[in-house]
Amino acid sequence: MVSDDLEPIPPATAVNLYLDHREPELSEKSLTNQRYRLDSFIEWCQEEGIESMDELTGRDLHEFRVWRQQGNGDRYGSVSKVTLRGILVTLRTFLEFCAGIDAVESGMRERVLIPDLDAEEESKDEKLDVEDAHQILEHLNRYQYASREYVVFAIFWHTGIRLGSLRALDVDDFSHDKQYLQLRHRPESETPLKNGQAAERSIAVGEFYAQVIQEYIDTNRPGSTDDYGREPLIASQYGRLSETPIRQLVYMWTRPCMVGDCPHGEDPNTCEYMKRVTARECPSSKSPHSIRRGSITNHLREGTPEEVVSDRMNVTKDVLDQHYDQRTELEKMEVRREFVEDV
Repeated sequence: MVSDDLEPIPPATAVNLYLDHREPELSEKSLTNQRYRLDSFIEWCQEEGIESMDELTGRDLHEFRVWRQQGNGDRYGSVSKVTLRGILVTLRTFLEFCAGIDAVESGMRERVLIPDLDAEEESKDEKLDVEDAHQILEHLNRYQYASREYVVFAIFWHTGIRLGSLRALDVDDFSHDKQYLQLRHRPESETPLKNGQAAERSIAVGEFYAQVIQEYIDTNRPGSTDDYGREPLIASQYGRLSETPIRQLVYMWTRPCMVGDCPHGEDPNTCEYMKRVTARECPSSKSPHSIRRGSITNHLREGTPEEVVSDRMNVTKDVLDQHYDQRTELEKMEVRREFVEDV
């Protein structure tokens, strides 16, 4: 139903107005990417005979989503869920602009349903590079020493554990003297490990980061307990952190602008991805699983034997080879050389 308060405008015209509006704040590459994503929306509107933006309904937006994912247009092929998500995020931002110029109903953006991604889809061959990891850790060490952010990022990178494993850690699972973390499967108190009791293990922590964790516990960790009376290592004043704020923390700190320049030409003062809730939409932010992938790859490149990586990260050799080991064949050869060149 068309509202009397809306002003008719063709989809192509609305897209051009939106891109003109974004041009001062977007890099040329980002602008080109947004135009490409919205061009498919224009084509779909033409196929469906939608001549004005005020004709759009929630059902239309669902049909566009299916159309774009399946590649039903003349110029567009089918896309992965990851790519579809990027298209729909751009469409949401465009519809928010359209609401501001009375082209669509307020709240129309919320009718664009963004697909959820599981850990494998979310990472999809993405990993945090070692140089980026070191740069983030150096920044946190200098400016936020012994903070919760520093501890979360340091544990993720140096142990390669899963998000659920990090969340499951209690203060008592850490030994400063013996320098290790103990992972325990405790489903009865809502901290299960992905592979159950088979995932229980002790993980060595280097002397430096053992000291960082201890100082975090002594000075910055809130003195809170969870609903079961346990003292979570990664805590807020209300208790154990859920997965969502931990994910948000990682998305925030893997945005390149946190420790250097933005590769997309954005101004951090105006960039739409600087908010906690939009950090994951930054084209360069990484998920916790991407840190795990980068950590595992780095351990392998540094010559750590596969069986050690398998035990430490709780991943089978087959899965390690298929999903995590991103070394080139030449890199694998150089690691093997260290063990055989003097034989």
